[in-house]
Amino acid sequence: MRNLIIHILFIAAVVAIGMFIGMHWQPGEWYAGLQKPFFTPPDAWFPIVWSALYAIIGLVGARVFLGGGPGLLWLLQMALNFAWTPVFFGNHNMLAGFGIITALWLTILAFIIKAWERDKISSILFVPYALWVTVAAALNGSLILLN
Repeated sequence: MRNLIIHILFIAAVVAIGMFIGMHWQPGEWYAGLQKPFFTPPDAWFPIVWSALYAIIGLVGARVFLGGGPGLLWLLQMALNFAWTPVFFGNHNMLAGFGIITALWLTILAFIIKAWERDKISSILFVPYALWVTVAAALNGSLILLN
């Protein structure tokens, strides 16, 4: 029962913080006015994909907490993840956002590699997250070049 409660708390906390950040720093008119690359996903995809990813990230966080996996990497990726939106959408700073998302991508990859040693499931669960952040980083970089 204790493990279930920890899993629920991690998932709820990560999803709630992600939703708060997403609702507080929305793309708005500034983002709408930017020239976007051809591979930009539809706006409706972002909250759906991020909600699912945040649930997975919370699940992995609980697994790391309970199993002693690469906790510092998990915390670092979480801090970088939560920092990107206020910098990019809040400050309209695409270059700093690109620096953050690049560091996030590298941290996610490091987590996947390190977690593989102790918890292959957590490592595998982070693969879709890595793929989505790859798209987001490419989008961020393309927005810099196009605007």
